[in-house]
Amino acid sequence: MAEQLGTLEELPQDYRDAMTEAGVAPLWPMMRNVLPHGRPNPTTRPGYWNYENLRPLLLRAGDLTPVEKAERRVLVLSDPGRGAGAMQATASIYLGMQLLLPGETAPAHVHTPSAVRIIVEGKGGFTVVDGEKLPMEDGDLVLTPGGDWHDHGHEGSEPVVWLDALDLPLFYYLEGSYATEGPLQAQRNRPDAGQVEYLSSGLVPSRKLGAGTRRYPMVRYPWTRTEAALREVLKYTDEGIAELDYVNPETGTDVLPTMGFTAMMIPAGQKDTPPLRSSSAAFHVVKGRGKTTIDGQVFEWGPKDTFTAPVFAEITHEATEDSFLVRVHDRPLQDKLGYYEERAR
Repeated sequence: MAEQLGTLEELPQDYRDAMTEAGVAPLWPMMRNVLPHGRPNPTTRPGYWNYENLRPLLLRAGDLTPVEKAERRVLVLSDPGRGAGAMQATASIYLGMQLLLPGETAPAHVHTPSAVRIIVEGKGGFTVVDGEKLPMEDGDLVLTPGGDWHDHGHEGSEPVVWLDALDLPLFYYLEGSYATEGPLQAQRNRPDAGQVEYLSSGLVPSRKLGAGTRRYPMVRYPWTRTEAALREVLKYTDEGIAELDYVNPETGTDVLPTMGFTAMMIPAGQKDTPPLRSSSAAFHVVKGRGKTTIDGQVFEWGPKDTFTAPVFAEITHEATEDSFLVRVHDRPLQDKLGYYEERAR
């Protein structure tokens, strides 16, 4: 390991002034900021958002701001390490809690980042993705991939709320984030593909010569089927918990290029201590109660709460009743970059 690196203050002032004039800076005083030894030094800090506290704020937002003035009526979940107003929950993941009231329509748009909705409460809401109308029910995972047109509507009688997860920070960092608006889409007169072509795992539409498949053939993953699958897997696992990854049914790969989603079941009284992962994560509680310790911070959680963990965090989940969570993470991006890593505790 190199000795203590030199500091900027050790350099003569005339040299520092000349570098500033030339538009350059010495690397060595900043080296450890960008290349710390052994493991990253994340800005992200563990975060926790209690839904019972957020819900009144969301409903008041509905009273104060019509959807026409908001386009998307969302409260952003900001990383504590970056402060209120930060458009990041972790370095690569944006989270927001969105409200749609009965009779409202959120306008159609398309954008470069990809988004996923995890439905938190309410009935009668729907998302239209490239003409496919997707009902939204508690716990459902609904994709709106980058480049796909989408809009929202509400045909029910109670507020509908969902958690948005986007790879927005990546596109913003790359200066590639933008959206285009358009008219509401014509809806196909049929159920979504998840209720027709991909109703059963292991079965996909018969391939016909010369016929291709859509890049995102299935964009709604109903929670009822996910929970049933978790309960069945738990019966036959020695792990103590059950985990299932959401995947593209045609390819078996992650549902999006940069974000992955994992459904979890932690039975009552069970403890889960995952390895240290190089991926950051957000956890949304679909149902259940328990507590999670993240780098020494303890968060007691209940239904519809959300919490986050930075890279290489020490995480311990403990469930006090049968609990179901969805973990949002950036492993797909790290896999593509070739550096995803797990370390034993």
